Order: sequence, then structure tokens, then C-alpha cells
Amino acid sequence: MPAQRGFSYLAVLFLVALTAAGLAALGQAWSTAAQRERERELQFRGEAIADAITRYQKAGVTAQPELPRSLDDLLEDRRGPAVRHHLRQRYVDPFTGAADWELVPRDADTTRFGAVRSRSAKPLLRERAPDGTLLRKASDWLFVAPPLEGRQQPALPAPGASEAASAVP
Repeated sequence: MPAQRGFSYLAVLFLVALTAAGLAALGQAWSTAAQRERERELQFRGEAIADAITRYQKAGVTAQPELPRSLDDLLEDRRGPAVRHHLRQRYVDPFTGAADWELVPRDADTTRFGAVRSRSAKPLLRERAPDGTLLRKASDWLFVAPPLEGRQQPALPAPGASEAASAVP
């Protein structure tokens, strides 16, 4: 029986190596799935905020549409006789874990914003936004309120152009 010595030990080592390789592959798959889910949530929440900005502009009491000053303006719009809620809740950025969206001004008035983006520099799996814009990191994805019909909207700055100009509510 000395010829079979150490065979069980090698079999167990081989089994441990195979198990480790399988768990590593499974961990990578879970990580990719979690990243894709964060990207879907980023898109949903960013688009919800952009739509709320549009509703805020349409609900204005003046002839000239106003942009919000903070996310609180979207949560409770007190400009009219009745309080309006354009945004259901203060959405958390899925990449930073906080409601610390970068508020991107639309024009020279930096106290108001017309778009939002994530503050995260985490790379994305997706390479392009639905509008075709090239994406490398989460902060490259700009969620812009669609322009109101019949009104000319100035262009927004490029990603990263005004890091200091954003305001956090």
C-alpha cells in the first residue's frame, strides 16, 4: 500500500483549487451584475430628476420658465397656490451612496440647474448613453431636462467643465 501514499492529499488540493477558481468566476459574475444594476438605477434616477426639472419649468407662475435652485425645489414646489411635488423622493446616487448629485447650470445663472450628473469617477460597463454620448465614467453621464417647446435653451457645459460651479443642496 505504500504506492498510494499522498494520493488523497493531491486530490484534496486539486479540489480546493477547482473550488477557488469557480468561486472567483462566480464573484466576477456577481460583481458585473451588480455594476449593471447600479448603471440601470443611475439611468432611472437621473432621468427621473431631468423629467422633474421639466415639470418644474412647466408649472411656473411666470411667463418665463424658471429652473430649480436645488433638489428641494423639485420635492416641494411652493411657487403657486398649491404645493407641487415634481420629484417623489430625494434619489440617492447609486455609485456614491448619497444624494450628492452634481447640479449642472444651464446658463450664466449658476444658482439654478438644468441637468444633473453623478459625482462618481467609477468606470462604467456601458460605453454609450442612450443619446449616443460616449461614456467612460459615471460622472460623464449627463441627465438634461428636455427643452420646452417653442423656447430656445442654451447649451450645457461639457462633462467636467464646471466642477466648482455645482451646488449641493
